[in-house]
Amino acid sequence: MLDERKASILRAVVEEYIDTAQPVGSGHVARDPSVAVSPATVRNEMAVLEAEGYLVQPHTSAGRVPTEKGYRFFVDNIAQPGPLGSAETQQVRQFFARAHGELESMLADTSRLLSNITHHAAVVVGPPHEIATVRSIQLVALTPRVVMEVAVLSNGAIHKHTLELDEDVDEVVLDRASAHLQEHLRGSPLAGLSVVPPSGDAAVDRLVDTARAALGVHENEPDSVFVGGTSQMAGSFDAVDTIRQVLTILEQQIVVVSLLRDVLDRGLSVAIGSETGVEPLAECSLVVAPYQVDGEGVGTIGVLGPTRMNYPQALAAVAVVSQRLGHRLSEG
Repeated sequence: MLDERKASILRAVVEEYIDTAQPVGSGHVARDPSVAVSPATVRNEMAVLEAEGYLVQPHTSAGRVPTEKGYRFFVDNIAQPGPLGSAETQQVRQFFARAHGELESMLADTSRLLSNITHHAAVVVGPPHEIATVRSIQLVALTPRVVMEVAVLSNGAIHKHTLELDEDVDEVVLDRASAHLQEHLRGSPLAGLSVVPPSGDAAVDRLVDTARAALGVHENEPDSVFVGGTSQMAGSFDAVDTIRQVLTILEQQIVVVSLLRDVLDRGLSVAIGSETGVEPLAECSLVVAPYQVDGEGVGTIGVLGPTRMNYPQALAAVAVVSQRLGHRLSEG
């Protein structure tokens, strides 16, 4: 642990470096009201912080910049999620006030919202299909032999299937099949749909079997991943190769899902540099939070940016958006 003076000096260095991306000198730190010691004392303390691995001096005549250890101390002991600015708060409020429609579209739009607020790349992982249960099923005739099946799931997803039939179906059969499906599949998990018993009407049962089989094809689908703001990465790093490697990672959905889950499983809300466990992200930090539907954690959102990100603002944005997204999906 650092004493209060070293902690205040480290905070001043981290905040200034986040703001300017330039090495921070002792003279600037000494002018920080929370430090209140002479430049000579600051120089001595910065030398100690460097020796202990919290700061590094990129060049002999330059100021210091935070190390991964310095950022970790800042996040764990100093940084607190600050309130979002009034403009960002209004943006979030307006977005979720008009957020309707299919789950995939909402999650994609949410990733763009989070990126716009933080100016970093944003990731939203959709709820896994295997935990979803059926809320409602409706069959709608498009033509005498083509029926649209619309299933609303507990995770907010809406599945639509076009059923092509071998025989004409009338409205009476369609209504009876819809009611039969609703009676026996409502509340059933998508992974392992309940058996639907015969209705006693052969035409109804054929339609029911076709609709149930179509719904079951989603059972083993991979988690959906939505990435917004990849263009933000271009301005975050000096090296083109770093940008290329980060963008490659973001294109690999399985890697992204595993990364976010691993960070949360380790009890972290922020993974810094090598803590991500992914070598190409050694210069990045990831801020993550789960979101809940009806009190159950079903998905994850995150912000990926350089280690020099504004942690208080990123933590606040991720917390607010995850909470509002969960509320919106719980409402159905």
